[in-house]
Amino acid sequence: MKILVINAGSSSIKYQLFDMERERALASGMAEKIGEETGRLTHKVIVNDGMPQKKVMDGAIEDHREGLNRISDLLADPVLGVIRDKSEISAVSHRVVHGGEAFQVPTIIDEAVIAEIKKNTPLAPLHNPPNLVGIEVARAIFPGTPQVAVFDTAFHHTMSRHAYIYALPYDLYQKYGVRRYGFHGTSHAYVSERAAEHLGKPLEALNLITIHLGNGASMAAIERGRCVDTSMGMTPLEGLVMGTRAGDLDPALPFFLARHLKMTLDQIDGLLNKQSGLKGICGTNDMREVLSRVEAGDERARLALDIYTYRIKKYIGAYFAVLGAVDAVVFTGGIGENASIVRELSCHDLTGLGISIEHKKNNTVTSDIREISAAGSNIKVLVVPANEELKIAQETKKMVSF
Repeated sequence: MKILVINAGSSSIKYQLFDMERERALASGMAEKIGEETGRLTHKVIVNDGMPQKKVMDGAIEDHREGLNRISDLLADPVLGVIRDKSEISAVSHRVVHGGEAFQVPTIIDEAVIAEIKKNTPLAPLHNPPNLVGIEVARAIFPGTPQVAVFDTAFHHTMSRHAYIYALPYDLYQKYGVRRYGFHGTSHAYVSERAAEHLGKPLEALNLITIHLGNGASMAAIERGRCVDTSMGMTPLEGLVMGTRAGDLDPALPFFLARHLKMTLDQIDGLLNKQSGLKGICGTNDMREVLSRVEAGDERARLALDIYTYRIKKYIGAYFAVLGAVDAVVFTGGIGENASIVRELSCHDLTGLGISIEHKKNNTVTSDIREISAAGSNIKVLVVPANEELKIAQETKKMVSF
Protein backbone atom coordinates (compact mmCIF):
# COMPACT_ATOMS: atom_id res chain seq x y z
CA MET A 1 0.00 0.00 0.00
CA LYS A 2 1.29 3.45 -0.97
CA ILE A 3 -0.07 6.55 0.77
CA LEU A 4 0.58 10.13 -0.29
CA VAL A 5 0.64 12.60 2.61
CA ILE A 6 -0.06 16.24 1.74
CA ASN A 7 0.37 19.34 3.88
CA ALA A 8 -0.97 22.30 1.89
CA GLY A 9 -0.14 25.83 2.99
CA SER A 10 -1.26 29.14 1.54
CA SER A 11 1.63 29.16 -0.97
CA SER A 12 3.16 25.71 -0.56
CA ILE A 13 2.57 21.97 -0.74
CA LYS A 14 4.72 19.62 1.33
CA TYR A 15 4.42 15.95 0.47
CA GLN A 16 5.71 12.47 1.23
CA LEU A 17 4.88 9.17 -0.44
CA PHE A 18 5.08 6.15 1.90
CA ASP A 19 5.38 2.45 1.24
CA MET A 20 3.25 1.27 4.15
CA GLU A 21 4.33 -2.36 3.89
CA ARG A 22 7.77 -1.25 5.13
CA GLU A 23 6.62 2.05 6.65
CA ARG A 24 9.28 4.08 4.87
CA ALA A 25 9.23 7.15 2.69
CA LEU A 26 9.83 6.58 -1.00
CA ALA A 27 9.83 10.25 -1.99
CA SER A 28 9.30 13.65 -0.44
CA GLY A 29 9.45 17.28 -1.42
CA MET A 30 7.90 20.68 -1.46
CA ALA A 31 6.35 23.07 -3.96
CA GLU A 32 6.81 26.60 -2.64
CA LYS A 33 6.07 30.20 -3.60
CA ILE A 34 2.94 29.04 -5.42
CA GLY A 35 1.31 31.92 -7.27
CA GLU A 36 4.48 34.03 -7.20
CA GLU A 37 6.82 34.89 -10.06
CA THR A 38 9.64 32.67 -8.79
CA GLY A 39 8.37 29.31 -7.58
CA ARG A 40 10.39 26.23 -6.71
CA LEU A 41 9.69 22.50 -6.63
CA THR A 42 12.11 20.28 -4.70
CA HIS A 43 11.75 16.52 -5.12
CA LYS A 44 13.77 13.91 -3.19
CA VAL A 45 13.74 10.19 -3.77
CA ILE A 46 15.52 7.15 -2.35
CA VAL A 47 16.75 5.08 -5.33
CA ASN A 48 17.74 1.42 -5.44
CA ASP A 49 21.27 1.89 -4.08
CA GLY A 50 19.85 3.61 -1.00
CA MET A 51 21.33 6.98 -1.87
CA PRO A 52 18.93 9.93 -1.90
CA GLN A 53 18.65 11.96 -5.07
CA LYS A 54 17.24 15.46 -5.26
CA LYS A 55 15.88 17.47 -8.13
CA VAL A 56 15.23 21.21 -7.79
CA MET A 57 13.15 22.99 -10.42
CA ASP A 58 12.79 26.75 -10.37
CA GLY A 59 9.97 28.51 -12.16
CA ALA A 60 6.50 29.87 -11.61
CA ILE A 61 3.84 27.53 -10.21
CA GLU A 62 0.52 29.14 -11.08
CA ASP A 63 -1.67 27.54 -8.42
CA HIS A 64 -2.06 24.50 -6.16
CA ARG A 65 -3.58 22.46 -8.99
CA GLU A 66 -0.49 22.95 -11.14
CA GLY A 67 1.76 22.27 -8.16
CA LEU A 68 0.06 18.99 -7.25
CA ASN A 69 -0.10 17.91 -10.91
CA ARG A 70 3.65 18.44 -11.20
CA ILE A 71 4.21 16.50 -7.99
CA SER A 72 2.14 13.53 -9.23
CA ASP A 73 4.07 13.61 -12.53
CA LEU A 74 7.38 13.54 -10.64
CA LEU A 75 6.27 10.60 -8.55
CA ALA A 76 5.82 8.63 -11.79
CA ASP A 77 8.84 10.16 -13.58
CA PRO A 78 10.90 7.58 -15.56
CA VAL A 79 14.12 8.70 -13.84
CA LEU A 80 13.17 10.01 -10.39
CA GLY A 81 9.78 8.37 -10.04
CA VAL A 82 8.84 5.71 -7.50
CA ILE A 83 5.56 4.53 -9.04
CA ARG A 84 4.48 3.59 -12.56
CA ASP A 85 1.40 5.82 -12.44
CA LYS A 86 -0.79 7.53 -9.89
CA SER A 87 -3.22 4.60 -9.76
CA GLU A 88 -0.66 2.92 -7.46
CA ILE A 89 -1.49 5.44 -4.73
CA SER A 90 -3.98 3.74 -2.41
CA ALA A 91 -4.95 6.85 -0.44
CA VAL A 92 -4.18 10.53 -0.11
CA SER A 93 -3.90 11.85 3.42
CA HIS A 94 -4.24 15.50 4.35
CA ARG A 95 -2.94 17.28 7.42
CA VAL A 96 -5.75 19.56 8.60
CA VAL A 97 -4.84 21.92 11.42
CA HIS A 98 -8.19 22.48 13.12
CA GLY A 99 -10.96 19.94 13.49
CA GLY A 100 -12.87 21.82 16.18
CA GLU A 101 -15.07 19.53 18.27
CA ALA A 102 -16.48 17.75 15.24
CA PHE A 103 -13.43 15.62 14.42
CA GLN A 104 -11.78 13.57 17.13
CA VAL A 105 -10.30 10.87 14.87
CA PRO A 106 -8.98 10.72 11.27
CA THR A 107 -11.89 10.91 8.86
CA ILE A 108 -12.55 9.86 5.26
CA ILE A 109 -13.34 13.05 3.35
CA ASP A 110 -16.69 13.64 1.72
CA GLU A 111 -18.78 16.75 1.07
CA ALA A 112 -20.11 16.82 4.63
CA VAL A 113 -16.57 16.67 6.04
CA ILE A 114 -15.44 19.49 3.76
CA ALA A 115 -18.39 21.60 4.90
CA GLU A 116 -17.51 20.98 8.56
CA ILE A 117 -13.85 21.89 8.01
CA LYS A 118 -15.02 25.14 6.42
CA LYS A 119 -17.16 25.83 9.49
CA ASN A 120 -14.01 25.61 11.61
CA THR A 121 -12.20 28.23 9.52
CA PRO A 122 -12.79 31.02 12.11
CA LEU A 123 -10.80 28.91 14.58
CA ALA A 124 -7.82 28.60 12.19
CA PRO A 125 -8.16 31.29 9.49
CA LEU A 126 -4.53 30.99 8.37
CA HIS A 127 -4.46 27.19 8.17
CA ASN A 128 -7.78 25.57 7.34
CA PRO A 129 -8.41 27.44 4.04
CA PRO A 130 -5.15 26.24 2.39
CA ASN A 131 -5.73 22.77 3.84
CA LEU A 132 -9.09 22.79 2.06
CA VAL A 133 -7.48 23.90 -1.20
CA GLY A 134 -5.15 20.91 -0.99
CA ILE A 135 -8.12 18.59 -0.43
CA GLU A 136 -10.13 19.98 -3.32
CA VAL A 137 -7.21 19.82 -5.75
CA ALA A 138 -6.21 16.30 -4.68
CA ARG A 139 -9.77 15.03 -5.13
CA ALA A 140 -9.72 16.31 -8.70
CA ILE A 141 -6.28 14.90 -9.53
CA PHE A 142 -6.83 11.52 -7.82
CA PRO A 143 -10.52 10.79 -8.52
CA GLY A 144 -11.73 7.62 -6.88
CA THR A 145 -8.78 7.48 -4.49
CA PRO A 146 -9.79 7.63 -0.81
CA GLN A 147 -8.92 10.96 0.79
CA VAL A 148 -8.42 11.11 4.54
CA ALA A 149 -8.19 14.12 6.86
CA VAL A 150 -5.92 13.81 9.90
CA PHE A 151 -6.41 16.64 12.38
CA ASP A 152 -3.74 18.35 14.51
CA THR A 153 -6.33 18.83 17.25
CA ALA A 154 -7.65 15.25 17.43
CA PHE A 155 -5.09 13.81 19.87
CA HIS A 156 -5.98 16.41 22.50
CA HIS A 157 -9.70 15.57 22.65
CA THR A 158 -9.08 13.33 25.65
CA MET A 159 -8.59 16.40 27.87
CA SER A 160 -11.09 16.87 30.68
CA ARG A 161 -13.48 19.82 30.58
CA HIS A 162 -11.64 21.53 33.43
CA ALA A 163 -8.48 21.47 31.28
CA TYR A 164 -10.00 22.85 28.07
CA ILE A 165 -12.72 25.27 29.20
CA TYR A 166 -11.54 28.88 29.62
CA ALA A 167 -12.80 30.93 32.58
CA LEU A 168 -14.99 33.05 30.30
CA PRO A 169 -18.77 33.34 30.06
CA TYR A 170 -19.82 29.77 29.35
CA ASP A 171 -22.01 30.64 26.38
CA LEU A 172 -18.88 31.62 24.42
CA TYR A 173 -17.98 27.95 24.50
CA GLN A 174 -21.51 26.76 23.81
CA LYS A 175 -22.21 29.12 20.90
CA TYR A 176 -18.79 29.69 19.33
CA GLY A 177 -16.56 26.83 20.45
CA VAL A 178 -14.20 29.06 22.45
CA ARG A 179 -12.00 26.52 24.31
CA ARG A 180 -8.53 24.98 24.37
CA TYR A 181 -7.98 22.63 21.44
CA GLY A 182 -4.22 22.15 21.21
CA PHE A 183 -2.11 21.42 18.12
CA HIS A 184 0.86 19.30 16.96
CA GLY A 185 -1.31 16.33 17.97
CA THR A 186 0.17 13.91 15.43
CA SER A 187 3.68 14.74 16.66
CA HIS A 188 2.81 14.27 20.34
CA ALA A 189 1.04 10.99 19.52
CA TYR A 190 3.92 9.66 17.42
CA VAL A 191 6.73 10.43 19.85
CA SER A 192 4.77 9.11 22.84
CA GLU A 193 4.33 5.78 21.01
CA ARG A 194 8.03 5.67 20.05
CA ALA A 195 9.03 6.50 23.64
CA ALA A 196 6.92 3.62 24.92
CA GLU A 197 8.56 1.25 22.43
CA HIS A 198 12.01 2.43 23.52
CA LEU A 199 11.19 2.01 27.20
CA GLY A 200 9.72 -1.43 26.57
CA LYS A 201 6.42 -0.64 28.25
CA PRO A 202 2.82 -0.25 27.04
CA LEU A 203 1.94 3.38 26.41
CA GLU A 204 -1.08 2.85 28.67
CA ALA A 205 1.31 2.23 31.57
CA LEU A 206 3.30 5.46 31.15
CA ASN A 207 3.03 9.14 32.08
CA LEU A 208 4.96 11.36 29.69
CA ILE A 209 5.70 15.04 29.10
CA THR A 210 6.25 15.57 25.37
CA ILE A 211 7.95 18.72 24.10
CA HIS A 212 7.67 19.60 20.39
CA LEU A 213 10.08 22.43 19.57
CA GLY A 214 10.14 23.85 16.06
CA ASN A 215 9.32 27.32 14.79
CA GLY A 216 6.00 26.52 16.43
CA ALA A 217 6.28 24.83 19.82
CA SER A 218 3.98 23.04 22.21
CA MET A 219 3.98 20.59 25.12
CA ALA A 220 1.59 17.89 26.23
CA ALA A 221 0.94 16.05 29.48
CA ILE A 222 0.15 12.43 28.60
CA GLU A 223 -1.34 10.21 31.27
CA ARG A 224 -1.42 6.50 30.41
CA GLY A 225 -1.50 7.25 26.69
CA ARG A 226 -4.14 9.99 26.85
CA CYS A 227 -3.48 13.70 26.56
CA VAL A 228 -4.71 15.46 29.71
CA ASP A 229 -3.31 18.94 29.00
CA THR A 230 -1.44 20.83 26.29
CA SER A 231 0.14 24.25 26.06
CA MET A 232 -1.48 25.62 22.88
CA GLY A 233 -5.05 26.82 23.19
CA MET A 234 -7.88 27.77 20.87
CA THR A 235 -5.16 28.93 18.48
CA PRO A 236 -1.45 28.07 18.18
CA LEU A 237 -0.52 31.38 19.88
CA GLU A 238 -0.85 30.28 23.50
CA GLY A 239 1.83 28.51 25.50
CA LEU A 240 5.57 28.36 24.87
CA VAL A 241 7.73 31.10 23.39
CA MET A 242 8.10 30.28 19.68
CA GLY A 243 9.97 31.53 16.65
CA THR A 244 7.63 34.44 15.98
CA ARG A 245 4.77 33.86 18.47
CA ALA A 246 4.67 35.35 21.95
CA GLY A 247 3.04 32.44 23.74
CA ASP A 248 1.56 33.15 27.18
CA LEU A 249 1.18 36.81 28.10
CA ASP A 250 -1.04 39.16 30.08
CA PRO A 251 -4.50 39.08 28.39
CA ALA A 252 -4.79 42.85 28.95
CA LEU A 253 -1.73 43.58 26.80
CA PRO A 254 -3.72 43.86 23.52
CA PHE A 255 -5.92 46.50 25.18
CA PHE A 256 -2.81 48.48 26.14
CA LEU A 257 -1.48 48.28 22.59
CA ALA A 258 -4.80 49.43 21.16
CA ARG A 259 -5.38 52.28 23.59
CA HIS A 260 -1.89 53.68 23.99
CA LEU A 261 -0.22 52.81 20.67
CA LYS A 262 -3.44 53.06 18.60
CA MET A 263 -2.80 49.66 17.03
CA THR A 264 -5.61 47.96 15.12
CA LEU A 265 -6.73 44.40 15.77
CA ASP A 266 -4.95 43.23 12.63
CA GLN A 267 -1.74 44.96 13.71
CA ILE A 268 -1.92 43.38 17.16
CA ASP A 269 -2.60 39.98 15.62
CA GLY A 270 0.43 40.39 13.36
CA LEU A 271 2.59 41.56 16.27
CA LEU A 272 1.76 38.61 18.51
CA ASN A 273 1.92 35.93 15.81
CA LYS A 274 4.60 37.13 13.40
CA GLN A 275 6.83 39.67 15.16
CA SER A 276 7.17 38.28 18.68
CA GLY A 277 8.84 35.24 20.24
CA LEU A 278 12.55 34.82 19.51
CA LYS A 279 12.26 37.26 16.62
CA GLY A 280 10.75 39.95 18.79
CA ILE A 281 13.43 39.63 21.46
CA CYS A 282 16.58 39.39 19.33
CA GLY A 283 15.57 39.93 15.71
CA THR A 284 15.64 36.37 14.36
CA ASN A 285 13.33 33.37 14.66
CA ASP A 286 16.06 30.90 13.58
CA MET A 287 17.31 29.11 16.70
CA ARG A 288 20.56 28.22 14.91
CA GLU A 289 21.32 31.89 14.46
CA VAL A 290 20.28 32.63 18.05
CA LEU A 291 22.72 30.02 19.36
CA SER A 292 25.51 31.24 17.10
CA ARG A 293 25.04 34.75 18.44
CA VAL A 294 24.96 33.45 22.02
CA GLU A 295 28.37 31.86 21.47
CA ALA A 296 29.63 35.21 20.14
CA GLY A 297 28.51 36.94 23.34
CA ASP A 298 25.34 38.61 22.06
CA GLU A 299 23.35 39.60 25.19
CA ARG A 300 20.00 39.96 23.42
CA ALA A 301 20.32 36.50 21.89
CA ARG A 302 21.19 35.10 25.32
CA LEU A 303 18.09 36.76 26.76
CA ALA A 304 15.96 35.18 24.04
CA LEU A 305 17.41 31.75 24.80
CA ASP A 306 16.87 32.17 28.54
CA ILE A 307 13.26 33.29 28.12
CA TYR A 308 12.60 30.43 25.69
CA THR A 309 13.97 27.69 27.95
CA TYR A 310 12.58 29.21 31.17
CA ARG A 311 9.07 28.91 29.73
CA ILE A 312 9.67 25.24 28.87
CA LYS A 313 10.92 24.59 32.41
CA LYS A 314 7.79 26.19 33.89
CA TYR A 315 5.58 23.92 31.83
CA ILE A 316 7.59 20.84 32.84
CA GLY A 317 6.91 21.73 36.47
CA ALA A 318 3.24 22.42 35.79
CA TYR A 319 2.74 19.14 33.96
CA PHE A 320 4.58 17.23 36.67
CA ALA A 321 1.96 18.62 39.07
CA VAL A 322 -0.86 17.63 36.68
CA LEU A 323 0.40 14.07 36.21
CA GLY A 324 1.59 13.42 39.76
CA ALA A 325 4.28 11.03 38.52
CA VAL A 326 6.30 11.13 35.30
CA ASP A 327 8.16 8.29 33.58
CA ALA A 328 9.86 10.31 30.84
CA VAL A 329 10.32 13.75 29.35
CA VAL A 330 10.49 13.60 25.54
CA PHE A 331 12.03 16.23 23.26
CA THR A 332 11.23 16.32 19.53
CA GLY A 333 11.01 18.74 16.58
CA GLY A 334 13.84 20.51 14.78
CA ILE A 335 14.99 22.44 17.85
CA GLY A 336 14.13 19.72 20.36
CA GLU A 337 16.20 17.17 18.43
CA ASN A 338 19.19 19.31 17.47
CA ALA A 339 19.74 22.04 20.07
CA SER A 340 21.46 20.35 23.02
CA ILE A 341 21.78 23.63 24.95
CA VAL A 342 18.00 24.12 24.77
CA ARG A 343 17.44 20.67 26.31
CA GLU A 344 20.12 21.32 28.94
CA LEU A 345 18.72 24.67 30.04
CA SER A 346 15.12 23.45 29.98
CA CYS A 347 16.01 20.67 32.45
CA HIS A 348 18.58 22.60 34.49
CA ASP A 349 18.11 22.40 38.28
CA LEU A 350 15.21 19.94 38.04
CA THR A 351 16.94 17.27 40.11
CA GLY A 352 14.33 17.90 42.80
CA LEU A 353 11.78 16.47 40.38
CA GLY A 354 14.08 13.57 39.54
CA ILE A 355 15.18 14.99 36.17
CA SER A 356 18.87 15.12 35.34
CA ILE A 357 20.68 15.23 31.98
CA GLU A 358 24.08 13.65 31.28
CA HIS A 359 26.20 16.19 29.38
CA LYS A 360 28.01 13.76 27.09
CA LYS A 361 24.83 11.92 26.10
CA ASN A 362 23.05 15.20 25.50
CA ASN A 363 25.77 16.38 23.13
CA THR A 364 25.97 13.14 21.14
CA VAL A 365 24.66 13.67 17.61
CA THR A 366 22.58 10.87 16.12
CA SER A 367 19.39 10.56 14.08
CA ASP A 368 18.09 7.71 16.26
CA ILE A 369 15.98 7.81 19.41
CA ARG A 370 18.24 8.19 22.42
CA GLU A 371 18.30 8.62 26.18
CA ILE A 372 20.12 11.67 27.50
CA SER A 373 19.23 11.34 31.18
CA ALA A 374 21.98 10.87 33.74
CA ALA A 375 22.46 7.52 35.48
CA GLY A 376 20.88 8.78 38.70
CA SER A 377 17.88 10.44 37.04
CA ASN A 378 14.60 8.96 38.27
CA ILE A 379 12.86 10.23 35.15
CA LYS A 380 14.10 9.28 31.69
CA VAL A 381 14.86 12.14 29.29
CA LEU A 382 14.55 11.09 25.65
CA VAL A 383 15.13 12.64 22.26
CA VAL A 384 12.77 11.17 19.66
CA PRO A 385 13.06 12.23 15.99
CA ALA A 386 9.79 13.68 14.74
CA ASN A 387 7.89 11.98 11.92
CA GLU A 388 4.43 13.50 11.80
CA GLU A 389 3.99 12.46 8.18
CA LEU A 390 4.53 8.78 8.99
CA LYS A 391 2.00 9.01 11.81
CA ILE A 392 -0.50 10.59 9.41
CA ALA A 393 0.12 7.76 6.93
CA GLN A 394 -0.30 5.15 9.67
CA GLU A 395 -3.63 6.65 10.73
CA THR A 396 -4.74 6.77 7.10
CA LYS A 397 -3.86 3.11 6.58
CA LYS A 398 -6.16 2.19 9.47
CA MET A 399 -9.00 4.11 7.84
CA VAL A 400 -8.73 2.55 4.37
CA SER A 401 -7.67 -1.00 5.32
CA PHE A 402 -11.09 -2.53 5.78
